[in-house]
Amino acid sequence: MTTGAAPTRSTAPEPLERDEDGQRLGALLWRPGPGWRAVSSAVLGGGIGPRSWVLNVQVAHGYTRTDPDAHLADLARRAGLHGPGVGLMTAAEVSRPGAASDGGVDAVATAGIEVRGWAAAPGPGVPGPQFPGTINIVAFVPAPLTDAALVNAVATATEAKVQALLDAGHDCSGTPTDAVCVLAREPRPGGPAEPFAGPRSLWGARLARAVHAAVGAALPGPGVS
Repeated sequence: MTTGAAPTRSTAPEPLERDEDGQRLGALLWRPGPGWRAVSSAVLGGGIGPRSWVLNVQVAHGYTRTDPDAHLADLARRAGLHGPGVGLMTAAEVSRPGAASDGGVDAVATAGIEVRGWAAAPGPGVPGPQFPGTINIVAFVPAPLTDAALVNAVATATEAKVQALLDAGHDCSGTPTDAVCVLAREPRPGGPAEPFAGPRSLWGARLARAVHAAVGAALPGPGVS
């Protein structure tokens, strides 16, 4: 086990910067190449399918655009990215991500928790566009997973995120628009794929530990946003 270690070179993010609306904003770019399938809640490239890149973009506090998918697609084109990919947004400082590896699973998290709370909060939901997600998780599993296992991996990563928040002394389950992206190797034609990614499965346990460590490293201390 290598919890807390940096991600491997092939799945380590590349830092980017851009000028936008008079501000210098950062981004993290992963280019693992072909052969990966992703499951993601991201506004661009969400769902399940082959993905060859992931872009986690920092935006200004008070972001008001109502077309984040188009904004992300434009930023991806400007970065020279082609083919299917995943685009995430956050108001957190992406130049200080948390990163960890465990048994071949790599995870990176960016976290800012200015707007946080519990998922099962009372009252109606908030309609319309919301503040960009401020805890974003990107993880790589170097094994093929079935569709069901990919969905299971999202649940496992989310459970590990909440555990990290509680361990850090934060009384919440996350922010209203947190996002996650888990990438796994594409199965070979006719080849096997792991059917489980829960926290007590081989790859799910490694994913949970890596995400827990990465989120913990990215979080500000109690009382700090």
